[in-house]
Amino acid sequence: MSENSESDISFELKLAECADKVTVALDKMIAPAVGPEAQLMRAMRHGALAGGKRLRPFIVIEVGRMFDAPEKSLLRAASALEAVHAYSLVHDDLPSMDDDDLRRGQPTVHKAFDEATAVLAGDALQTLAFEILANTETHGDANVRCKLIEILALSSGARGMVGGQMIDMAPSFDEDDALNILARMQRMKTGALISCAAEFGAIIGGASENEHQALAGFTTDLGLAYQIKDDLLDVQGEEAVVGKAVSKDKDAGKQNFVSLLGEESAISRVEMLADQAKQHLSVFGSRASTLIQTVDFVLDRRH
Repeated sequence: MSENSESDISFELKLAECADKVTVALDKMIAPAVGPEAQLMRAMRHGALAGGKRLRPFIVIEVGRMFDAPEKSLLRAASALEAVHAYSLVHDDLPSMDDDDLRRGQPTVHKAFDEATAVLAGDALQTLAFEILANTETHGDANVRCKLIEILALSSGARGMVGGQMIDMAPSFDEDDALNILARMQRMKTGALISCAAEFGAIIGGASENEHQALAGFTTDLGLAYQIKDDLLDVQGEEAVVGKAVSKDKDAGKQNFVSLLGEESAISRVEMLADQAKQHLSVFGSRASTLIQTVDFVLDRRH
């Protein structure tokens, strides 16, 4: 086995271990499925506990570890961020948005339950995130907790993820400005929560201003690379591997980075962004080795 292969396996294990920890934590944080509202909790679990890469929580924890931040604080912040991500997927899959039947290889929440329950489950997952961050168990310093809440609100609201989803619902963009609009949409819809992940780890870890800026550059490039790779998977991927429907953008006539750049140029753009993301991490030296592996994971992922 080559050294690179061993490194890849080690990274996959780290990612899987983090995903398991976040799943266990969220399972404890979501209220038991009892009483007349039990279906809501079952739907929340269906949307939040059904696997997934848990890449955003992984970034929270790995960034925080660079600064020797408390593991408990990092895990709770990571779980809050994943709750918001899960809510966004539940709503993103609704018939009024992307109308997806499959997510992570299983029926989407509105298919497993119904549309109204899916809307409420997403709402409840979102508010759960802020409940987690506001709790003193997340951090003893109220200023830190407030900062975490502020960053998550900005990243997930109208100037972040939700605003990006609004742009994504447009049937097409003006041809002369399509790439700029797509890049803006990505920074908001996908990139904002990835940037939030690094900010969470940096805030809890007490990073310096220069370190915050380096991490911001890293996540900006990583987020865009992630989205272009997602567009490539929509063209090149297989549904059984990806875990959701593919060719949806093409079938719907929607513009994405692949349709505007072409496959070869899109692949080159991802590689360029990956190199830039790694360069931003150079200030951390060997402490950032796992984050560098994260870039390679995004570059090589198949689902």
